[in-house]
Amino acid sequence: MTLLDLLLAFNQFVLGYFVVLNTVYLVLYAVSFVEVADHARREIFSGLPELFASAYSPPVSVVVPAYNEEVTIASSVRSLLTMRYPLHEVVVVNDGSKDRTLEVLKETFGLREADQPVRMQLRTAPIRGVYVSPTERLIVVDKENGGRSDALNAGVCAAGHPFVCFTDADVVMEEDALLRVARPLIESENVVAVGGIVRVANGCEIRDGRVVEVRAPRNPIAAFQVVEYLRAFVASRTGWSRINSLLIVSGAFGMFRRRDILNFGGLEVDTIAEDMELTLRFHKLYKKSGSKYRVVFIPDPVAWTEVPSTLRVLGRQRDRWHRGLIETLVRYRRMIFNPSYGSVGLLGLPYFLFFEFLGPLVELAGYVALVVSLLLGVLNTEFALLFFLVSVGWGSFLSLAAVFLEELRLRRYPRWGDLGKLSLYAVAENLGYRQLNTVWRVIAMVSYLRNKKGWGEMERQGFDDPEGEQTLRRM
Repeated sequence: MTLLDLLLAFNQFVLGYFVVLNTVYLVLYAVSFVEVADHARREIFSGLPELFASAYSPPVSVVVPAYNEEVTIASSVRSLLTMRYPLHEVVVVNDGSKDRTLEVLKETFGLREADQPVRMQLRTAPIRGVYVSPTERLIVVDKENGGRSDALNAGVCAAGHPFVCFTDADVVMEEDALLRVARPLIESENVVAVGGIVRVANGCEIRDGRVVEVRAPRNPIAAFQVVEYLRAFVASRTGWSRINSLLIVSGAFGMFRRRDILNFGGLEVDTIAEDMELTLRFHKLYKKSGSKYRVVFIPDPVAWTEVPSTLRVLGRQRDRWHRGLIETLVRYRRMIFNPSYGSVGLLGLPYFLFFEFLGPLVELAGYVALVVSLLLGVLNTEFALLFFLVSVGWGSFLSLAAVFLEELRLRRYPRWGDLGKLSLYAVAENLGYRQLNTVWRVIAMVSYLRNKKGWGEMERQGFDDPEGEQTLRRM
């Protein structure tokens, strides 16, 4: 077989790869559409007011790790404290911040040092102090830096309620967020973890820790990410949840039973993908125990987060995300194709292996091979056009479908202009932005092989001053 024959065969392989990948996406979208439609119908009889008034709703501890979050911490904590729930507390863990995060909390909420020490049921970096608010249900744990997982473990130890909700200091939740995400846990003992949807806050008007007007971002980089988040959460995780193969309960918004976190040894501190690692550990341990269980995703619009607005920071984020994916797949490699783990082992993990992990490598190699083949005259124009339609055209259709699934069922963008803008970005992301993400993820593979560690830094503008100066924090 000549080199030209190999090029032709590889291009045909990549074309088939895109067909299979997009077909899987279509199936997930169909499942998600049914699930979101059912969820919307159930919401009519949701009984949220009754749940809010019920004395049987278990109390919730909202755990917030914070590292150099002085810009957003006050708004975030304020929004968490004012959520509608029968009884909840907020536990902020200051993970050795080098800025004024702790001082801002002390000044804003009048903190005083607590008399009672935290009972440390999990091993963490040393605790320097514990503070409480005299007027709010707020606990602040000040500790030496140990990383996000270490901070969450300290927060779980300090939590006083049976449900724990993990979120970030740069997240603003909607008023009924806790009610919605806690409901599956309240309604069924078989539900062991619930993930809520995370939305892009860039461009939205936020006052006093609340989103008062939803708008599409003016920044094109942030706007591309709105489409990505809709595709990943509304049109993908909803489908995986339906077949109990959800592999990630987002660290930005997820709820668990505190006893499970403690019984399973807390979050792993030697990983940069603690949310995926914890979710897979739940699947593994519950499957081994033979218990009936479910890991659930809620498609309600409940949590808003600020996303990167520069390519430099976005590239670092995607590098970390992909390294975390590789790390977790390696850690749980014995579950892949293992029928003992049901749909997780036979569907969820193989999908992430072939399409999320290896996908960027195949896609980038396919683009290079296509260009070389066209230059050498190996491929005709018809094949090149078919390749473009399958990889770019089909991808654009899927992104548009995610935007319109949001509009048909969840309707969070009231302006037609915003929907029009997002529709344009859904098409445009396949003409450069997607390819750039592919490059970043391939670079992440190299970074993983070189044993790169760390989270990198993230620029935050802050919710109350969206046009203000950006500050740096660790991601």
